Amino acid sequence: MSTEDLERYEAEMELTLYREYRDVVGIFKYVVETDRRFYLCNQVDVKARTEAGEVFFEVSMTDAWVWDMYRPARFAKNVKVLTFKDVNVEELSPSDIDPPKQ
Repeated sequence: MSTEDLERYEAEMELTLYREYRDVVGIFKYVVETDRRFYLCNQVDVKARTEAGEVFFEVSMTDAWVWDMYRPARFAKNVKVLTFKDVNVEELSPSDIDPPKQ
């Protein structure tokens, strides 16, 4: 496989992922961003934890969709993420989820 073939394949995968996102975003209530992933979900709970003097975040999500083009099944009933990095949670409003017109 050439570099061009690989780049074309990845571009197609990203476009497919964006189209899936556009199709499913309307069924979710929250957007959650961590240092490694982007999620859509219907319930989210973020707790700051301390262990051995270190602070980390425990993020629990229910009915989630994961933005990851290499993951064959992007829907998950329950997701738990532990991270030392920032976590961003936004509640979607109907105007936020209207995808751009093409």
